Amino acid sequence: MASAPLPLFYNGLEPLSSDTHGTWKVRQQQTAPFLIGQHAIPITVDEFPLVQRFMPIVFSVGDDAIPLALMGLNEGVNVFMDDEGKLTENNFYVPAYVRRYPYMLARLRPDAEELSLCFDPTSQTIGAFDDGDPLFENGQPSELTKSILGFAEQFEQAGARTQNFMKELREAELLMEGEVSIQVQEGQPPFIYRGFQMVNEEKLAGLRGDQLRKMSQSGMLPLLYAHLFSLSLMRDIFARQVQQGKAPQPQIQQQFN
Repeated sequence: MASAPLPLFYNGLEPLSSDTHGTWKVRQQQTAPFLIGQHAIPITVDEFPLVQRFMPIVFSVGDDAIPLALMGLNEGVNVFMDDEGKLTENNFYVPAYVRRYPYMLARLRPDAEELSLCFDPTSQTIGAFDDGDPLFENGQPSELTKSILGFAEQFEQAGARTQNFMKELREAELLMEGEVSIQVQEGQPPFIYRGFQMVNEEKLAGLRGDQLRKMSQSGMLPLLYAHLFSLSLMRDIFARQVQQGKAPQPQIQQQFN
């Protein structure tokens, strides 16, 4: 497990155990320092309806593309977080990937069939504290730990649905290279963002027969339009960057992956 690449945010993974962590507790945090400067967050298809209200939804490049919510358009920029790791918005949807941290389900061995509840040992929210909510009571998982496990399981299930969604998207050949050009001042070079994928709206509109019916019945069609509608927020995110003094130089920008 240690040799595999770690997911975004995670600096390590350790299985949660009543033997080792029987007296450990969880402290509630008002900040999320790990989210400072993170501009692209993985999301599941279950979240599209909520995410599209606040952030653009794009797809990473490559054969194993995943959906991403953009909290900024440039690397190192998150327009929804302050320098202390606090959200600047009261009404905002925080993606499940963020809310899951520092926990996740993982295989302890490559050949293991079952997933175990693990955590990032570098997180400041979990440890042998005097105060906080216990992870175990009388050697058994506490209600908090049960809820953490339940959330992690729901996330894995949503992840499986997202993988199926992406498979259908590839099979339908609906993904195309994305590009967004933002003109700030007339006569000045535009800001051009590339390096992500988006749904080809022309191809989507041209679907007919069984393929269109299948997408409509599976619930895939409204998710695709949620993605397309959300792209208009690219300019809102850019405006926030300008307002916060984080506007880039006019040039082709980086990839969202």
